[in-house]
Formats: sequence, structure tokens, C-alpha cells
Amino acid sequence: MSSKKLYELINKLENHINQHDVANPKISKATVGWHIDHSCKVINQVVLTLQSSDPALYKNDFSFLGKLFFTLGFFPRGKAKAPKNVKPPETISQKDLIKQLQEARTNIAIIPDLDKNAFFKHPLFGDVNKKRIYRFLELHTNHHVKIIRDILK
Repeated sequence: MSSKKLYELINKLENHINQHDVANPKISKATVGWHIDHSCKVINQVVLTLQSSDPALYKNDFSFLGKLFFTLGFFPRGKAKAPKNVKPPETISQKDLIKQLQEARTNIAIIPDLDKNAFFKHPLFGDVNKKRIYRFLELHTNHHVKIIRDILK
């Protein structure tokens, strides 16, 4: 895996910043801006966690669900709740979205330099290390890009 696909997805998020206030409750309770903000927060928080992780504590305990979703190439909608640390604020500004997108690009560029066993603990998938991080971030970001696309239909 590489960062190319992830950068393409970030560009897709960025293309919808000017529609950040658009909502479609039939598709999602959240606005387009919420999905952009959340996607950036996940990328940024995951990379920060990878950087501060102790590779010696990594356990190869990737779950069956993780293997299934990674193989299928998507996450089902409406099945998971965003943890507090990656939930967007009540008010989301275009300026803040632009800043977070830039931060996400910067953080993605850090990933290749991390230890192979730098990891973050996912509540359903277990430890996700550098080898799986691009796939996780691609699937997660693409999940929200598709929701944004459907909101805007």
C-alpha cells in the first residue's frame, strides 16, 4: 500500500469544502462538513497515535472483522459510532477544514518513516500496524467520501 490513493481521497474531500453545510437526513444525520472533519480527525489522530506508540507492545491480534472488511474493501454504514476524540465540533468552518486537510497531508507523509510495528488500537480490529494503516485509512476515508457523494445527489 502507498499514500497515493489516500492523497486522492483527501483531494475529493477538499473538493466539497464549499458544500460543508449541506445535509440530507435520508442519507446521514451529519453534514458534508462533519464527514470531512471526521475523516481528517481520524487520519490525524491515527498518525499521532502511531508516532507515540511503543512498537515493542504491538500484538498481531488483527480481528476476523478487520480481515473481512479489509478484504471486502468497505465498511458498512451506520454500524459504528465515532469515538469522542474524532467527533467534529458543533460548528465546522471552512477555514478549519482547510487547516485539517493540510495537516492530514503532512501526517500521511510521516507514515513511511515510522517503525513497521508502530500501531494504534482499533476497538473492533485490534492493533493496526504500519503495514495495514494505509488500507485502514483508505477504507475509512472512502467510506465517508461515498456518504458525502450520496448526500449531494
